[in-house]
Amino acid sequence: MSSVFTLTFLSFSFFVFVLIYVGLCVIFYVFQHYFFFRPEVLPKHFQYNYPFPFEEVNFDMEDGGNINGIHFKVPNAKGVICYFKGNSRSIKGWGKFARDFIGKGYNFFMIDYRGFGKSSGKRTEATLYNDAQIVYKWLMQQYPEQQIVVYGRSMGSGIGARIASWNNPKMLILDSPYYSFFYQVKQYGFWMPIKWLLRYQMRTDRFLKKVSCPVFILHGTRDRLISFKQSKMLQALIPDRCLLLPIQGGGHNDLPSFPEYHEYLYDILHEEVIYQKLMELKTPISVL
Repeated sequence: MSSVFTLTFLSFSFFVFVLIYVGLCVIFYVFQHYFFFRPEVLPKHFQYNYPFPFEEVNFDMEDGGNINGIHFKVPNAKGVICYFKGNSRSIKGWGKFARDFIGKGYNFFMIDYRGFGKSSGKRTEATLYNDAQIVYKWLMQQYPEQQIVVYGRSMGSGIGARIASWNNPKMLILDSPYYSFFYQVKQYGFWMPIKWLLRYQMRTDRFLKKVSCPVFILHGTRDRLISFKQSKMLQALIPDRCLLLPIQGGGHNDLPSFPEYHEYLYDILHEEVIYQKLMELKTPISVL
C-alpha cells in the first residue's frame, strides 16, 4: 500500500511539475513583449522640448504603422548619426544623448520603435528592421551615404548591425551590444527551450559578417546586463575591420559619464587616431 501511495504521489508531483513548466513556457511565449520592451507611450499632441534645434518627423508605413522621430541639426555638420536606441522609455528622454554628438559636429537622428512614444503599429522583428531601413533610406535623401554613421545602443545594436549589413554607411558604432538576442536571453532562460519560444532572434553576430564598413564597439568592462564578453566575441568575427574599445569600469547605462567614452567618440567621428588605426589594420587588434 505504501509503495502504491508513493508511486501515485511521485506521478502526481511529476504531472504538477510538467504542468507548471509548460505553463511558464506558455507565459514566456505569449508575454515576451512585456519582458523585452518597456515602452513609454506618449500622446500624439505631446511637444518635445530640447535645448538644441530640432524637427519632428513622422513616417507612415504601408501596413498602417507610424514611426515618429526627431532630427537635430547643427551648422556645417560633418554628417549625421542614425541612432537606434535601447528597449526602454521613448525618445522624449533618449533625445538628451543628441548632445554627445552635435557637440562633436554631427547632426543626430533618432526614432521610436512601434509602441514607443508616438510611434504605433504591430511590432515584430521584421517590422523593426523594415521600419529602420525605411528611415535610413529617408536619411540617404538628406545626406550622402558616406556621411551617415549608424549607431546601435543595447537592444538597438542588433537593429543597427542589420541596417549596416543592408547598406554602406560610413561606419557602424555598437554601444554595449549583444552577440545575439538568443545568446543574451539564454543566459537567464537556460531552463526553457528558448530556441523554440523566442520570437526575436536579432542575430548581431550574423549581421556583422555582412557589414563592409568599419565597425567600432564601445562596451563597459563591468556591464552586468550584457556582458563585455559578448563584444569580444563579436569583434573576433571580423577582426580585420572591427575595433573593440573597452570602457574600464563602465556598466550598462553609464558610459557617457566616462571621459574615455567621449574621447573615443571624438577620435572615431573625426577620423583621427582610432579611425585611422582601424582603416590601416592588417592584423586583428583590439584596444585593451
